[in-house]
Amino acid sequence: QTTSASVLRSLVKSSRDMLEADREDLLAFLSNSYAPISGQVTGILKQMGDEMAADLADAIKDEEAAVKNYEELTAAKGKEVETLQAQI
Repeated sequence: QTTSASVLRSLVKSSRDMLEADREDLLAFLSNSYAPISGQVTGILKQMGDEMAADLADAIKDEEAAVKNYEELTAAKGKEVETLQAQI
């Protein structure tokens, strides 16, 4: 490693103003044994994307049903108006 990393490591080890968890993470990163949790984050984001896609599909299905019901109601009311006008 570089001398900068060595200096930073010694500063981190001697620092009293740092949380222990942060110190351990930084030292692990500097020693190349840092294992990021990006796989977990990616998994969570994929699950969220799948859930949103399913919710969107449900919303589209509901909207299409509502449009169909509206069109049927409009047609029925149109026929009702024609019938009432014919009676006048």
